[in-house]
Amino acid sequence: MVEPVPCNNYLPGYTLAAGDMPAMSRRSGASEPERVLIVEDDRATLEGLTELVRSWGYTAEGVESGEAAIAAIGSFRPSIIVSDLVMPGMSGLDLLHALEDQLSDMTLLILTAQGSVDTAVEAIKAGAYDYLTKPVDPQRLRILLQKIVERLATVREVKGLRRQLRDQGRFGRIVGGSVGIRRVYRVIEQAAPTGASVLISGESGTGKELVAQTIHELSPRASQPYIAINCAAIPESLLESEIFGHEKGAFTGAYDRRLGCFELAHRGTLFLDEIAEMAPVMQVKLLRVLQERTFRRLGGRDEQAVDVRVVAATNADPEEAVRSGRLREDLLYRLNVFSIALPPLRERLDDVPLLVQAFLDEANARNQKAVKAVAPDALRALESYTWPGNIRELRNVVERATILAEGDFIERKHLPPPVAAGSGAPPKAVTLAPGTTVEEAERRLILLTLEYTGNNKTRAAEILGISLKTLHNKLNRFREEKLVAGD
Repeated sequence: MVEPVPCNNYLPGYTLAAGDMPAMSRRSGASEPERVLIVEDDRATLEGLTELVRSWGYTAEGVESGEAAIAAIGSFRPSIIVSDLVMPGMSGLDLLHALEDQLSDMTLLILTAQGSVDTAVEAIKAGAYDYLTKPVDPQRLRILLQKIVERLATVREVKGLRRQLRDQGRFGRIVGGSVGIRRVYRVIEQAAPTGASVLISGESGTGKELVAQTIHELSPRASQPYIAINCAAIPESLLESEIFGHEKGAFTGAYDRRLGCFELAHRGTLFLDEIAEMAPVMQVKLLRVLQERTFRRLGGRDEQAVDVRVVAATNADPEEAVRSGRLREDLLYRLNVFSIALPPLRERLDDVPLLVQAFLDEANARNQKAVKAVAPDALRALESYTWPGNIRELRNVVERATILAEGDFIERKHLPPPVAAGSGAPPKAVTLAPGTTVEEAERRLILLTLEYTGNNKTRAAEILGISLKTLHNKLNRFREEKLVAGD
């Protein structure tokens, strides 16, 4: 049994089990607890706070003035400073200004009496993380310190990713250093530490789920669940049960209670891919959950509270999806707090060499091969192809070529003919005469793309920028109207 640690009279009646709060982020993998420097001119208060913070597992030291804090920083190297605002000599605000250039590595938390709250707000505007009024509420202090720990972990990860980008052309799992993808990195950095919803748009195969995973991994929710669901891959009749869960007996075949994605992702992140393919009635129910933070299982009576960050994605232009009625406008506004538009690979061909090397390493490991590199003429072909299937197509091409390669290098002969030719254009073109209807033009384009892919519908849907479900629906309509033959 863990013995409670009593605090001194400054924090009357409060006891806490030693070590009951982690002093380091689980996701950071830190081997040492965070260092906390407490700055307070009242000795009894200083000793009480230092003892309390140490009981939570932090390495804590206390000093009685701002000047002493400046002297202690060099040797103690704190990552968190808890400072009184009003002190003789150097005030907490003066200390904040003195450390202005170091606030990216240290976080300052202000303590203030009721009469100086306005000054504390000024300190926050100058870069302090937050403030606490005296007498200090230990529970509030505990929560703020843990939030700071998580924030520091995110800051350190982002710094590490920036170094990785500079040295290796990678940002975590995302590969590339082109101008377009760097813009994506900047939005990820801004969005990840928050709890705000994110909408990712981009053609099929551009890496939308990879971006969603990166946002989760850089967020304070990183140690919590990440749940992904493709709204286009699940029949409409089953989607509500998948997302919200169901009670036993809710429908035929519901033999047990089942948790849905929202419950499974509680405290974590839920990734909803192809959100524009969700039926309108389900979009209404999703909007309600995002607004109210509660939901009801299918067949259930009780409201369930949930804490989930939603990241959504679509391969359609969001504004066009609203205009066409596929996506509700109010849902778009709710999801689109942060917007990330992924560039297609043809707009970031400078990244092809980096991507090829990354995929080559993956393919070697997965297939027990030892191909060293891509021959120069094969790389030129890869760089000049327009990649209608984007990064997913490039990965598949590199893996196929790695398997086919007999020696140390991937050569042009190992590439598919359209790629080896260095062109992304299909072998035929759609010819349209004036007066051709949009429906007829769409039918011809779909059939020509299916011909190009050898009737591979998954590949054709990727090239066309639509979901596989949408492609099947269109082909069924064509067959019903006897515009194409059956399969």
